[in-house]
Amino acid sequence: MAALHGADQFTTDATDLATLLAAGYLGSVWLTGQTASRDLRRGRYTPESMQHPGKMIPTIARYAIRTYTAPGEVVLDPMAGIGTTVVEAMRLGRTGIGVEYEPEWAAKAADNVRHTEQTGAPGRGEVYTGDSTRLPTLVPASLRGRVALVITSPPYGPSTHGHVRTPGARRGKVRKIHHRYGGTDNLAYRSHDQLADGFTEILAGCRALLRPGGHVVITARPYRRHGELIDIPGMVEAAGVNAGLDLVDLCLAPICGIRNGVLIPRASFFQQKNVRDAIAAGDPQWLTQHEDVVILKAPSGPVTAHG
Repeated sequence: MAALHGADQFTTDATDLATLLAAGYLGSVWLTGQTASRDLRRGRYTPESMQHPGKMIPTIARYAIRTYTAPGEVVLDPMAGIGTTVVEAMRLGRTGIGVEYEPEWAAKAADNVRHTEQTGAPGRGEVYTGDSTRLPTLVPASLRGRVALVITSPPYGPSTHGHVRTPGARRGKVRKIHHRYGGTDNLAYRSHDQLADGFTEILAGCRALLRPGGHVVITARPYRRHGELIDIPGMVEAAGVNAGLDLVDLCLAPICGIRNGVLIPRASFFQQKNVRDAIAAGDPQWLTQHEDVVILKAPSGPVTAHG
C-alpha cells in the first residue's frame, strides 16, 4: 500500500483514533455523561436507593472497571454509598466489594446487590458496614493483596447534592430533600482538614489491600462554600500520595450531555441558582460540568510503611 501524506494521513489517523476510543481504549476525557444518571439507574437499582445524596455515576464506574480490570478480578469501593461500584462490577463479571459507614445506605447497597444477583449478573458482590479509616479490619483477610481496582469518591458539598421539591397548591417555596449522608459524625460534615486526614487513612487502607501495581480511581469536583472554591481534587491527589500511592493520570469525566457541540447541563438546581446569582452580582463563576478523575497506582513492590 502506498504511504499516505498530508491531509489523507491526518484523516486516517483521526479515524483510527476514533475507532480505538470507541472500542474502549484510554482517552483523557471519558464520555460518561451522555445519559442522565436517573436513566442509567432505572431498573438496575432499587427506587429507594435513589435517595442517596452523592451517588457515583454508573458509566464512570463501568468505564474504569473495563479499563483497569479483567473478568473475575476484585473491585473495591471503601465509601460505597448505595453500591454503584459493586453493582457495575458484578454486571461486568467481577467481584465487587463495598464498605459503607452509614447502616441505612449499607442496607440499601445490599438490596441493590441482591437485585443484581436476581437479574443474573455474572459477578459476585458483598457489602460491609463500618468505618473505612480502619478498612483492612472490616473485610476478609483473604482480600489483602488481591484487589485489582479501587473506585470511590469523597463526600463533599451539600450544594452539589439533593433533590428539589416545590410543594403546595402554588408550588410553594423551593426546598431541598435527600441531601444528607447521615449522622453528623459522618466524614462529610468534618472540616476540610479532617476530611483530608480521614481520606488519607482510607487510601492507606486501600493500599494494604491492593495487589502490586493495582489502580485507584477517584472522582471528585471542586465546590463553593460561602463563595470560596474548595479544591477537593487537589486534596484527593495529596491524600493519595501521602498514603503511599503513585499519581499516574488525571482525566475528566463530563457529567453533562454534549449535543451538536452544545453542553446540556445536569447540575443541581441550587448549583445553577448560585452561579446565576453570582453572575448577577458581578462575579462571573463557572458551573462545574465534569468530575476530575484522579488515577493512582500501588507500587509494584510489597506494602511496607502504610500496610
